[in-house]
This record gives sequence, C-alpha cells and structure tokens, in this order.
Amino acid sequence: MNADASASAAGTGADARPEGAGTGRLVLLTTSHRVAPGLLSWPAWQILRAADRVVSADPDHPQLPYLREAGIEVETAAPAARELVDYCVPEARTAVVLTSAVGESALTDGLARLAGSGRETMPDLELLPGSYDLPGARLLDLVQVMDQIRAECPWSSVRTHRDLAKYGIEEAYELVEAIEEGDRAELREELGDVLLQVVFHARIAQDDPDEPFSIDDVAGTLVEKLLHRHPHVFGDEDAATPEDVKAHWLRKKAEEKQRESVTEGIPLAQPGLALAAKLASRVRTAGIEVAPPAGEGIGYDLLALAVRAEAEGVDPEAALRAAARAYRDAVVAAEGSAE
Repeated sequence: MNADASASAAGTGADARPEGAGTGRLVLLTTSHRVAPGLLSWPAWQILRAADRVVSADPDHPQLPYLREAGIEVETAAPAARELVDYCVPEARTAVVLTSAVGESALTDGLARLAGSGRETMPDLELLPGSYDLPGARLLDLVQVMDQIRAECPWSSVRTHRDLAKYGIEEAYELVEAIEEGDRAELREELGDVLLQVVFHARIAQDDPDEPFSIDDVAGTLVEKLLHRHPHVFGDEDAATPEDVKAHWLRKKAEEKQRESVTEGIPLAQPGLALAAKLASRVRTAGIEVAPPAGEGIGYDLLALAVRAEAEGVDPEAALRAAARAYRDAVVAAEGSAE
C-alpha cells in the first residue's frame, strides 16, 4: 500500500470508529534488499519491539535471522486483511507485517476495500520504511544480475577480455554519438552500455586464477585515484579555476605514474587524428618545443592540421565527425533530389 492509500484508509477508519472503541495499529514495514540485513532505522526497531504480533509471508526473508537474534518473534504467515483488522481493532493491538521484495498486493488491496467500505472500524495504517535505497543502490542489482548471467548464460560464461575488446570501442563511439546528437534517451542507454562493459570485464577478471580482482577492487582503485587527484576537494590545497584543477590533476598523475616520457600512456591504436592531438596536447602541456615532422603525403598534412586544431582548442576528431555528418546530409539530399 502506498502512503496515500495508507492515509486514506486510516482516515476512513477514524470516521467509522465508534466512540470509545479500540483502534490498534497495523504497520507495513518495508526494507531494501540492497541494504545489509539487520540495518534498520530506529523507528523500525522501536515498532518491532513494541508490536504484539510480527508476521512475514516469506520464510526466507533476509531480515528474519537478525530479528530473531534481537529477540523478536516473527510468525511465518500471510494473514488476510480481515484477520489483521480483527486482530488489531478490538484490543487496540499493534501488528507489523514485514513485507517481501514483491510487496503484499493481496493484503493492501484487502485493506483498501475494507477501509473504503465506510462500514469498518480500521486500525491506524502505516507504511514504514525500515531501510531504503541510497544513491547508487541499483548498481548492486547490476552486479548481481551480471553474476547470474556469467554463471548461467552459455555465451557470457566463456567470454574473455579479448572477446569483449571490440564492444568496448563500439560502445564508446555510440556514447560519443549520443552526446553529439543531443539525444537524452539515447545518452542514458549508451551510458548503460558502457557501464555494462566495465561490470562485465570486472566479472571476468574475478575468475582469473592468477590475478583475480572484482568490481569492488575496480571501484576502490578509482576512488583512491579521485581522492588523490582532487586535493582541492579532499585536502588542503586550493583551486579557484578550472586551470588550477587541471594543474593539480596533471601534477598528481605525474607523481603516480613516474613516467620517463610524456608520450607514455597514450594508446597508439586510437584513431589517427585523436592520437596526433593527444601527442600535441602532452607536448604543449610539458612545455617542450617539438615541431611536427615535415614530410610528403596526406598523413603529414593531417598531422599538421591535428596539431593546429589542438593548439586552437579544437578536437580534430569531433570537428571531422561534424563535417562528415554534413557531408552525409548532403549525400542524402542529393539522393532525394535524384528520385
């Protein structure tokens, strides 16, 4: 039952209640499976300890061992609305229903019918969150789903990092396209596809017999990196401008990597214009005077253009894609006029 239905049912019960009659209290206690069992809110523990009756239709509910350890007796049962109302109202007793992951639709529908009849004395109805999701909680679902797919899917269970490498490239390009097209729905989906690559690779890595690591290790490494490279956020250093932030980032990165050349860490397999621009960016940031090599042919011409674009703050790959899209539109227009 949602909060509005609870409030409506409670109000109807109050209107129909004979003067001096007991009322009782019926609490539907919700919990999140994404929060460790036993970590309940203080109001939840209070009502559980004070209740005259606690029931759960799910005998395997993850909260049960912790409630019983705390001395709370939980009855495994799925009482109907009529039974619970009759239990609570005459003696003003309190009953708590520990809801399952799928909810208690039959119970809440029954309570709504009784309350809506206008002829019933209803207990005070309350929907109480015992635990609830924090931001990022659905990532736990993603990890769990990926675990099951890896274990049970004939295709996914035998994939390797090399098998998936091409998909990582494809998904990254599709994400860039969604960003450049300004399609919000597509952006949301493509971000998910990129995230899938991360989770899938981490799950594969977990099976490595020699150097296994998990998604928690990946996240932990990333958190450490972000903390170290943002001393102006998590430390005592100051950064008033984006340029200051970039200087912090580059300095901390240099401390971590201890590279002998500014070209280290640049993937040479990336598209040519992006590679040329990245090299030019590293050279400029390091303050090294290196002119692009002169030579014959379109490759050297493109290199010079990429270096020039980077110096002017233009992403040559993005600029070429924009021009190519304009070329595509011209082709489509020409095809249309030829029909």
